[in-house]
Amino acid sequence: MRQIFFSSRQRGQSVSSEKANGARGFSLTEVIVAIICLAVGLLAMASLQMTSVRKSSFSYFLTQATYLAHDRLEFLKNLPIDSPQLRDSHYNDHEATALGVLLQGEYTVTEANNLKTIQYTVHWNDGRDHLVTLTTHRAK
Repeated sequence: MRQIFFSSRQRGQSVSSEKANGARGFSLTEVIVAIICLAVGLLAMASLQMTSVRKSSFSYFLTQATYLAHDRLEFLKNLPIDSPQLRDSHYNDHEATALGVLLQGEYTVTEANNLKTIQYTVHWNDGRDHLVTLTTHRAK
């Protein structure tokens, strides 16, 4: 039995020259460029992920600090107006921990024209200093 093979190669043309003229596949340079583009894209995505995690933890601490300030401010608002805790002064108050970060509360009471102003501030440091301040007023 005889086998017949057809080829697009012309007589006298070598296999290597056929590959060079209409070759399929990728050169080493193309593969390296593609790998570099992929690496840059992956590094950009990793950077975005880190930024997202950082902002998410900041939002968590901001929420916890606001909750603490609001809770303590409500407590102070409901004290009798002549309570020792509502004298005109500055007080270090409550401390709480959230994910290993210390939230420190303090408040200041000022009095003017039969009006007490209570300003409650929560400080925390998660690598940077932050604070949340809430203020309320009480009439005598």
